[in-house]
Amino acid sequence: MPSKPLHKNIPIFIPHMGCPHCCVFCDQRTISGHSDFHLEDVKREIETALATIRTGAAAEIAYFGGSFTAIDRDLMVNLLDLAQSYVDAEQVSGIRFSTRPDAVGEDILDILSHYTITAVELGLQSMDDAVLTLCRRGHTVAQAQDACRRIVARGYPLVGQMMIGLPGSTCESEMATAKRICELGATAARVYPTVVFDGTALAAWMKNGEYLPLTNDIAAERSARVLDIFEQRGVDVLRVGLCASDGLSSDAAIGGANHPALGEMAYSALFRMRMEQALKASRIEVRDRKVTIFVPRGKISQAIGQHRTNAVWLMETFGGLRVNIKESDQLTGTQVALSE
Repeated sequence: MPSKPLHKNIPIFIPHMGCPHCCVFCDQRTISGHSDFHLEDVKREIETALATIRTGAAAEIAYFGGSFTAIDRDLMVNLLDLAQSYVDAEQVSGIRFSTRPDAVGEDILDILSHYTITAVELGLQSMDDAVLTLCRRGHTVAQAQDACRRIVARGYPLVGQMMIGLPGSTCESEMATAKRICELGATAARVYPTVVFDGTALAAWMKNGEYLPLTNDIAAERSARVLDIFEQRGVDVLRVGLCASDGLSSDAAIGGANHPALGEMAYSALFRMRMEQALKASRIEVRDRKVTIFVPRGKISQAIGQHRTNAVWLMETFGGLRVNIKESDQLTGTQVALSE
């Protein structure tokens, strides 16, 4: 199989700048590990990062951490001008940023049209108005949908960011959110199971019993449900869970889904779903209680599960069935195929 082109983000964090709200789960200064921001430091950060990127990598300058299009307009333009200078010099391929649904009006999109924008990452979090209200997001589902449509209409790749386990959310509402993100034209998504950070409203709710955070296992199971939706609709999932290498720190986490291998756990849960479905739907006459399940190359560890949990679960669920999991070059994603 041909290898994917190398890719690397150069993350520049703009903690909480521009955001007019403080969501119950958010302490952006803690999450990003930055408490202040200096424009003069940005060029140095980019130069340092470029020195570490392998030749041929499709690097993007990524303005993350805050609501990029809601910051001071002159600062936003200066940051875009700086990033574009590296695009024009062919040192990076483009500019991506994260922002809020209520900060991408037509005036902002007109400004962005002068730059090489390779992705707009929109913090949607939920497509349930009740959940958004509980979380104090400060915008509605209608505003989120309008923002998605405007971004797609301008031809920008849309990345929908959503969360798992928010106050008031259910597995069903999360699946509905994933489906809506797909319907609105997203080309990619990020899935963030909720982590409780000290000093947030959510932390206070957890401490007094008003909010019960998800365990890692339940968060993985619920994430698997939305991964299934995204994969079936051809929407690439860029990340499950917080990523320390992208500058996100979970050091201040006091609860919630905060396992370093949460993404692997979620994909393992998805493989278990796929294998169970395949076995139940199969008309193969299994001889001697044995079956071989084929998975895409490089996915065996996810399919087997940590400590062989999936293999053991399948054996117990299907009455002692012994499962042999092998690789296949004919499969992609989390597809599976059975053979006696």
